[in-house]
Formats: sequence, C-alpha cells, structure tokens
Amino acid sequence: MIPQVRAKIKRIQLRSIPEGYKKTKVGVIPDMWRCYQIHECLSICNHERKPISEDVRKTIPGPYPYYGPTQAQGYIATYESEGPAVLIGEDGDHFLKYKDREMTMYVDGKYTVNNHAHVLRGTELCETKWFYYAYQHKSLFDAITRQGAGRYKLTKEALLKLPLQCPPIEEQRKIISILNTQDKVIELKEKRLAEKQRQKKYLMQQLLTGKKRLPGFSEEWKIKPLKKLTEKQKKKNHGFQYRLVLSNSAQHGIVSQDQEFDKEIANEERIDGYYVVIPGAFVYNPRISVTAPCGPINVNETGETGIMSPLYTVFTISSPQISQDFLKYYFQSSCWYKYVKGVANYGARHDRISISDGDFFDMPIPLPTKEEQSYIAKVLSASNREIELLQQDIEQEKQKKKALMQLLLKGIVRVKI
Repeated sequence: MIPQVRAKIKRIQLRSIPEGYKKTKVGVIPDMWRCYQIHECLSICNHERKPISEDVRKTIPGPYPYYGPTQAQGYIATYESEGPAVLIGEDGDHFLKYKDREMTMYVDGKYTVNNHAHVLRGTELCETKWFYYAYQHKSLFDAITRQGAGRYKLTKEALLKLPLQCPPIEEQRKIISILNTQDKVIELKEKRLAEKQRQKKYLMQQLLTGKKRLPGFSEEWKIKPLKKLTEKQKKKNHGFQYRLVLSNSAQHGIVSQDQEFDKEIANEERIDGYYVVIPGAFVYNPRISVTAPCGPINVNETGETGIMSPLYTVFTISSPQISQDFLKYYFQSSCWYKYVKGVANYGARHDRISISDGDFFDMPIPLPTKEEQSYIAKVLSASNREIELLQQDIEQEKQKKKALMQLLLKGIVRVKI
C-alpha cells in the first residue's frame, strides 16, 4: 500500500478529516460523493416477487433460477422478472454472518424471486451493482428485528432508510468495472476448483472399489465387515476429564464445537456422558445433508483428545490389515452409501439416519493389500493437496477483493474517470 493511502486511512481512523473529504452518516467520504437513503437512489421492486411452493416447483423444472433470501432454491420452467437487479434477504439467520456470507445477490437474465427477498434496481443516481458491492459484506444489525431464536427480519421500511454513499455515476461504473474484473478472476479459479473436486470424486470411486488398479498391483481384493477391522469406543468422559467438545460435520470434518457454531452449545452438566474421542478415532454423525446423504464419517485429526455427544458413533482401527488413510478416504467417498441406505431407516426425523450398531459394523469394506492401500492413499493425498492449494489461492483472491472494496467503496483510493 502506497504511503499516501496509508496516511489517509490513519487520519480517518483517528477521526481526522483529510482535505477533500467530509463526514457523513456512513463515515468520511469524498466531497463530491453524496450520502442517500435507499429510497432516494434506488427503486424497490417487491411487486415482482412471486412465491411458488416446493411441490409446484417440482412439477415445472426448467432453466430459470428461483431465488430465496440467500440463494437460488432451484430452477423452474417459468420466470417473472428480468435483470439486472439486486436481491437482499428479508428474513433468516444469515444477517449475523455478513463477514463470511454475502448479504446481496446480483441477478441478471430471467428469474423468479419469492417473498423472502427484497428486489432493488438502479436509477440515474445509483448503479444496480453499486448497491450490490456496497452491501455485499455490510452489517445490517442495526436495521434488522429479531423474530425468534436465531431468526431476523429486514423489513421494507428499514431497508428504505438504509444509508448509501454514492460517487458520481461515471466513478461508480469505473469502480464496478475494477471489482467485476476481480470477481471474474475468482470465478475462473472456482470453476477450476470444482473441476478438480469432480476429478477427485471420480478417482476415489475408481480406486477405492478396485475398478481402476494402480500399476504393479493385481492381487484380488478381500471384503471384510467393519467390525473385523475396527472397534467401537465406549469410554465416557467421567469426572469431566476432557473439556474440548468436538463436532463432526460434512463441510468441516471434526473440529471444535465453538469453531463450527461460533459458540459452545453443549450442556456443561451433561458432558460427563459424552464419548471420549482420541486423535485418529473415526466418528460417524447420523445427521444427513445434501453433501452427506448418509451422514459424514470423519477422523479426528485435530491432534487433541476431545469429547462428542453419545448420538455419534466413535470407533478406532483394531486390525493391522487396514491403514487409517485408506479407511479415511473410503468414508470420504460415496462407496458405502448403498449399503447404509439398504439397512437404515429414517424414522420420524427426516434429518437423521437410524442404523443399529450391528448393521453399521457389518458394513462391508473392500480390502486390498496394505501396500496397495498405501499407494491409493498417496494418489488421493496428492489430489487433496492440489485442491487445498487452489482453495488457498481463491481465499487470497477474495481477501484481495475485500481490500479493494474497503479502499474503493469508501473513496479512500480514487479512480480516474
């Protein structure tokens, strides 16, 4: 960052107004910029909204997105509106996660939006995409009202009063162009990441079932039940020996509970009944999701002994015939889904699989030689590393974009028109 910009930021932080700037409701901005309320510079088009039930949507599949408060909820054969427009959620729990989740959605082309998102369009004072970027990661906490546990609402009345700093329209367009370019860089790398992930998924299906053999291996694989390779762990946290409460999710694997939920949710009085989870232990979470239709099975790779709810199944390897890495990758694949779906039932809770210990530990596990297991794990680890490096690269590009937004959307750095 050039010294002049750094000095300008420091002066603003010290509540000193640099020459050519002024203080407004949204903070210090350039003299030529205006501060409006949303109703003064944007058109609210909530009359375009049309709620369509999920049952109806299932009967009209098609190419046009159907949006809810934070994302497309599916694709249908009809549409109600054409972009460009910006959608901002009316209700939900996403408002508190503004640093990591986008508060606004830019939509172009043909689409339909339900009545859980507000619809905004630009005017001669404000480009549609200017609002999209200005509120993309902006806190709305002062404008929302609480509806219940973890649920909040941004009313139309509150939306209309939100402040928005606007440079002259040509400057808006120049800044939007710069941010668009950075978005395209991120989008391109995310497409590359998705392709790498698809390749890994295919590779896992082939290698972990023996459909594809690595050079130099031809020995026939065995099939053994999980109970012959692992042992269920039943040790409880008696005497409150351990305090680290762990969570097992499809997205993040095994992590501390406060890292997964941004807070501790375990009841302190009950954790003496939780299972002890040592490093290297496997944990099955029967809660199903889109990414884990049979529930995730992950390994405790935190390096620490923790505890987990007795709703989870905890087990460790007990046989020298199988390696931890091979079994870890097997459970990261979908190779075991068919068996679980065949023996489990979903009971009264639609979000959780019910499977007995007997059926779970009867799960058949393909078993190549230990040497072949090691080579398969090495190939998949290399694929993982490629994905991790690309994810890190994408995160760096996103941080670069946030830095650009911080400088450009507040006028700290000016663009030439």
